[in-house]
Amino acid sequence: MNKEKMNGYKKIFFLLIAINLITIRIYAQSFISDNPIAAVLDSLQTQKVFEKAFLKPIFPKNNKFKYTPDSVPVFDDYSYQARLAKLDALSPFDLVYNNHVKSFIDLYTVRKRESVSRMMGAAQLYYPMFEEVFDRYNIPLELKHLAVIESALIPYARSRAGAMGLWQFMYPTGKLYGLSVTSYIDDRCDPYKATVAAAEYLKSLYSMFGDWQMVLAAYNAGPGTITKAIRRSGGKKTYWEIRPYLPLETQGYVPAFIAANYVMSFGPEHNLYPALPRKSFFEVDTVIVKEQMHFDQIAQALDVTGDELLYFNPQYRKNIIPAGGNSMCLPKTKIGLFLTNEKDIYTAIKNQQQDKNIANVVEVKKTHIVKPGEKLSTIARMYGVSLSDLRTWNYIGRRGVHAGKKLVVYVPEQKSEAVKLDIKPESKNTQNIAQSKETINTQLAQNSKNNSVTPENTQNKKTDSINYITHKVQKGESLYSISIKYGVSTTNIKELNNLINSELQIDQYLKIKSKN
Repeated sequence: MNKEKMNGYKKIFFLLIAINLITIRIYAQSFISDNPIAAVLDSLQTQKVFEKAFLKPIFPKNNKFKYTPDSVPVFDDYSYQARLAKLDALSPFDLVYNNHVKSFIDLYTVRKRESVSRMMGAAQLYYPMFEEVFDRYNIPLELKHLAVIESALIPYARSRAGAMGLWQFMYPTGKLYGLSVTSYIDDRCDPYKATVAAAEYLKSLYSMFGDWQMVLAAYNAGPGTITKAIRRSGGKKTYWEIRPYLPLETQGYVPAFIAANYVMSFGPEHNLYPALPRKSFFEVDTVIVKEQMHFDQIAQALDVTGDELLYFNPQYRKNIIPAGGNSMCLPKTKIGLFLTNEKDIYTAIKNQQQDKNIANVVEVKKTHIVKPGEKLSTIARMYGVSLSDLRTWNYIGRRGVHAGKKLVVYVPEQKSEAVKLDIKPESKNTQNIAQSKETINTQLAQNSKNNSVTPENTQNKKTDSINYITHKVQKGESLYSISIKYGVSTTNIKELNNLINSELQIDQYLKIKSKN
């Protein structure tokens, strides 16, 4: 064989290698971009509630790595390997470094940096609670990072398959671990209840496989899929050995978990800092709500925003907390206000419901037996519920239902009884509440001044023929506390004074209709 022919073969050989490498790179990139983990990270940018739940990250000017704010550091394989080795030494997980893990590290630290910053901020709200629950169940605390790849710490995240919440429970699995779903409440989105269910499920999976990497794979694909992969691999018992026999999504699951451990532990090394949450875990607490309340009513009574209530209470599907002792998560600064005025708040809400002819809505569980030729859409219309709810309650797939199948339906019905209570003209509890209010927007303040009553008459002096009084707003007073004091609705005060919103200023005068 002559020299020219040999060189020609060499060129073809190296060309084939180059094509192979390019194909592998394109495949890896498309795999990552199409992966649900990347998709849920992207959704962090479209959540309006998250926009208001976080402030921008505080970039430390004197950071030990001397980075500028726009720096995006990239390291060699040895650095990644050394850092993961430190984590691995303290972990029951096999935190190895390879090209699969590297792809996800790149996803977190380079391509999705803003989303990761928000995720780090959300971790300040959820991680302490995760650790408390996992410690109680004696399972590795590193599993808190599992919620990162499941939901990107979005408490109401929903997958294409219908899994919900921080821990992405499907309806039947959630039900198996005590998470109920009704028209008004989805326990899969309750951060605490879902975390307890996740701990129980993870412990159950460990009793099956005895290996935490296999537990992760089973959490994603289901224990049945893992058992099949073990058989197809010839009886292999570790994740990396059975990985070629797993679904494509599960093949990326453990590498993504290892990368999540890495980025949540070495954020500053990559110039990544958490977007500051408006409230961390230690700044919120829960109270039990005895009567049905809408988020709008709570926001009005406690002077909190609807977005805050939605972010802290994602389990309530229609912004309604049903009666019957359900929990409500609030900033700690509002807990005392609620407990002090709890009875007055319930009374005011009942009176408001009576004024508007509104009764409390409760859910009644009913059973429907499917008749021949009956469609799901017809059944949903019959009971006045949504088709998606009907499917969720009964775990109905694309094939629909057959005649004779029993369906669970939660039908909204109104309570016939309505308790009428009179609000005391003056509540000592309410008057004693003194809370500092945040500085409001200058324009809103000006509008409020323009729309308020001028102090032509002194406080509590009657004006006009219909008997009005003027009230001078004191420090710590809200529209709601003033309405309680005079026994009138907040809506009445707003309409009478042409107020655009519920914001008030100290020394502002309000015109109020007298009961005399």
